[in-house]
Amino acid sequence: MSVRTILRWPDARLRSKAEPVGEITDDTRAIWQDMIDTMEAMPGVGLAAPQIGIGLRLAVVDASEERGQAVRMANPEVLHASVKLRSHDEASPCLPGVSATIERPRAVTLRFLNADGETDERDFVGLWATSVQHQIDHLNGRLYIAHLSKLKRDMLVRKSQKLA
Repeated sequence: MSVRTILRWPDARLRSKAEPVGEITDDTRAIWQDMIDTMEAMPGVGLAAPQIGIGLRLAVVDASEERGQAVRMANPEVLHASVKLRSHDEASPCLPGVSATIERPRAVTLRFLNADGETDERDFVGLWATSVQHQIDHLNGRLYIAHLSKLKRDMLVRKSQKLA
């Protein structure tokens, strides 16, 4: 497939809520493959369709050590989140050159449509959980910086713009 161009903050498409996917088609699978290729080229552990300018609720995540274990998700939703939090340094190619430590639930249970078009429920822990929550934020028109104070957020945006 192909590596797609990543949108840069403050592109309006990154601030828009993505539309639900009705069914999984060959076009959906092709978008997922492009997303995986793009994620691997960054390299990263996840990517949401809005990051490449596609306003659909599609995401891919691969936080495996050996890679090649990407989970393809359409319409992911959190069913359960652990009370215990995990801090992790997060970044996004949409806001290059900067990162911030974000606290998120250490484990989550998601429901989503898988590559076969079937409803799947799966538990994600650690970096996998962080990444799926990060991607769901993108699907809801939010970047990880939305979890920061206005002062910290503005500082990171200015720094990223300077580096660009």
